[in-house]
Amino acid sequence: MPDATNIESTRASPPAADGLSAFFALADVWKLTTDQQITLLGSPGRSTFFKWKKDGGVLSPDTAERISHLVSIYKALQVLFPQAERADAWIERPHRFFGAKPALEVMLGGGLEGIILVRDYLDAQRGG
Repeated sequence: MPDATNIESTRASPPAADGLSAFFALADVWKLTTDQQITLLGSPGRSTFFKWKKDGGVLSPDTAERISHLVSIYKALQVLFPQAERADAWIERPHRFFGAKPALEVMLGGGLEGIILVRDYLDAQRGG
């Protein structure tokens, strides 16, 4: 996976190295706060989070699954919205399918199930 500095130049393909690199690249593109990142990763301790950000580390199966779904959400958005700005902004716009809530709010408030709900919705929209 490219790091956050070159994800913009590889819009057609999602980040592709290890899971944490992918996640942190997405966090930069989606302009996620530290607290949002921690929540999406499954609420690891702050010290664990900052260690992962600096040095990487071993992920729990839950965290690896979350990252996998988030990367799939990123991929689906790139397919559905070829304009990068529109794809990246989609997660913050209210959507009727989610009860007029933004997808990001659903993912942050719904745990792994919320992330899967957003992924399933996008997969259905793109016919996947």
